[in-house]
Amino acid sequence: MNMKIQLSEHFTYKKLFLFCLPTVSMMLCTSLYGIVDGYFISNYVGKTAFAAVNLIMPFLMILGCFGFMIGTGGSALVGKTLGEGDSERAHRYFTMLVYLTLILGLILSVIGVVFIRPIAYLLGATDAMIEDCVVYGRIMNAFTIAFMLQYLFQSFFVTAGKPQLGFAATMAAGVANMILDALFIAVFHWGTAGAAWASVIGQCIGGLLPLLYFLRPNDSMLKLKKTRLQASVLLKACLNGSSELMSNISTSLVSMLYNFQLLKYAGENGISAYGVVMYTQMIFAAIFLGYTIGTGPVISYHYGAGHHRELNSMLKKSLVIMLGSGTAMLFLAKLLANPLSRIFVGYDKELFAMTAHALSLYAFSFVLYGINIFASAFFTALNNGAVSAAISFLRTLVFQTLAVAGLPLLLGLDGIWWAITVAEGFALIISAYFILAKRKQYHYL
Repeated sequence: MNMKIQLSEHFTYKKLFLFCLPTVSMMLCTSLYGIVDGYFISNYVGKTAFAAVNLIMPFLMILGCFGFMIGTGGSALVGKTLGEGDSERAHRYFTMLVYLTLILGLILSVIGVVFIRPIAYLLGATDAMIEDCVVYGRIMNAFTIAFMLQYLFQSFFVTAGKPQLGFAATMAAGVANMILDALFIAVFHWGTAGAAWASVIGQCIGGLLPLLYFLRPNDSMLKLKKTRLQASVLLKACLNGSSELMSNISTSLVSMLYNFQLLKYAGENGISAYGVVMYTQMIFAAIFLGYTIGTGPVISYHYGAGHHRELNSMLKKSLVIMLGSGTAMLFLAKLLANPLSRIFVGYDKELFAMTAHALSLYAFSFVLYGINIFASAFFTALNNGAVSAAISFLRTLVFQTLAVAGLPLLLGLDGIWWAITVAEGFALIISAYFILAKRKQYHYL
């Protein structure tokens, strides 16, 4: 039924669910990479290696998320162009953005491979952790192109009207990653190197197979065509997607600050506990991100076509969905705090207790998390990268940094776990302000 739903349609709650289900599932599969790696590393290699992977992961995510920036910003521009009825220009824009991802991915791969050791030390790696950081990071960085392409096509498969193909590619990548993790770590005992190879093989499936699909004749709304460089178009797409890049870079930078604070207040156990909290957050965030990736091209299309009533409908329905989902996630996270902690760190009683407690406090952030994620993505879809970036920048880098740095002075270790909820509360005020302030410009209210 999903295949019959077009970007130009009026979306009921049922149609939104059906249309976004593949992208939500796609993002859930993507989030499984790090989670499965973490499970096998923690249980089969040890908590020092587990801490090392969690320490280097924010840097790896920063590089990969350049593909997310190009994908979200570019798909908003391409979706708007399709809504304006100019499919040939949309094809050229799409092709340009794919080329940009390939070139930028190659540059970032070289930088990551060459400088991974000093970067690991800069992030706070101890002598016991450094070799695991370098081995895992170097293998992952060597395949940054595949990681970026995977993020890119997650957005463009929706714009192309083929979200189910994006889901199929990501599912294949996720299953391969899980099987290879078990084989390389539990059977072959390759340690962190095995986890890295399992991940990059999965990323190659998720990034290179979609590239081959678009290189061949296909019946999607997007084609790879001959094009010429238009710096203004590339700049516009990147600026429009800069909020997503800013959000991911800021999240990674804040994760580094979390690690520094946790080393100070709880030592290596603190980083391991935070790793489990992040895995839970990745699962729940994947649902919100999948929804925004799914609805973004729809919003862009209706904006380009001047369908103001549809924009109003999408905004109202999405806010209801985000609030309802976030509330459900709060209760689910608190219910699963003990079982999830036991899966990852049940072998260490002290670490288990710390992790379960951290999850039960962190869970309150999910109520507001989805609304703020959608607010930023909504303005990206409207091709207003500046407002989207402002929401992301304040939400992640400013509010979270202040909370992570300041709250532990008042609440000790618990202040670190409460920081995200406090930051999301302040971000909600900013999101509400921009939605109300821009309502006359875009006519969605």
